[in-house]
Amino acid sequence: MANYNLQINGKNYQVDVDEDTPLLWVLRDHLGLVGTKYSCGISQCGACTVHINDNAVKSCSYPVSAVGSEKVTTIEGLSDSGDHPVQKAWEEIDVAQCGYCQAGQIMTAAAFLKKNPSPSEADVVEAMNGNICRCGTYHRIKEAVLLAASKTNRS
Repeated sequence: MANYNLQINGKNYQVDVDEDTPLLWVLRDHLGLVGTKYSCGISQCGACTVHINDNAVKSCSYPVSAVGSEKVTTIEGLSDSGDHPVQKAWEEIDVAQCGYCQAGQIMTAAAFLKKNPSPSEADVVEAMNGNICRCGTYHRIKEAVLLAASKTNRS
């Protein structure tokens, strides 16, 4: 066991866990931040996506020991009031069906748009490719990402 000082959603946390403990389990089981979901456990579905220094990372296979002094953002920390442009676009387009994958989808989209604020449709499809939606709302996901980009670019 080792002691880790983590900066998550702008707050400092201290956890005592094994070095190979996935960040996902630290977030959910040790810190009660359950917005980040567990699904496949092998970095294939994207439900567990968080940001580490603004980069989308699949937390189910990212060991806590690799975090170091990097800033971690979960879905709970994306926006204080749920008004991030991607979150607003998700609501406007009514993307979610079951909703299970949506936190990971939103986190992936937010990190992508930060790097590419004016994406093409093909850019969005490629960027979101690592996130699986069992309900098949891919068309609405793409539409919401493009809407978020258009609204961000008008601001």
